[in-house]
Amino acid sequence: MTLHLVPVHFRDAAAFVAMWHRHHDAPQGMKFTVGVADERRILHGVVIVGRPVARHFDNGQTLEVTRSATDGTPNVNSMLYGAACRAAYALGYTRLITYTQAGETGASLRAAGWRVIAERPPRPGWDTPARPRDPTGTEHIPRTLWEAPEPTTA
Repeated sequence: MTLHLVPVHFRDAAAFVAMWHRHHDAPQGMKFTVGVADERRILHGVVIVGRPVARHFDNGQTLEVTRSATDGTPNVNSMLYGAACRAAYALGYTRLITYTQAGETGASLRAAGWRVIAERPPRPGWDTPARPRDPTGTEHIPRTLWEAPEPTTA
């Protein structure tokens, strides 16, 4: 099977995430999306890149991989992370980050050259008395912050 990068509309990427992502729904928005398909045009994975969720990273120069989902086809996730990195830097952004949850190895990120920046403690969630929110199922889980490698000049 030959895999290659393909453009994906946000609506289609969100539907793919809804079908294949283990613990999150699709994000509300994005800056760009990329997919990986085979020679039969069957989509095997998508990555959604948007503004950073944490406001202190939202400086206009940083993007965040907010979702990555695959159907389990080998090497797709690494392809997606590499493509997201190249695209973000090509668009003029200077930093690309993402998070993994405890229990996720980060093997695809390491394969794409990403590095661990910080270990984040679990957070209680987004619910507050002034702004009630429903639980998402990701509360109380430690996270790892990753950063994409800087672009190479060729």
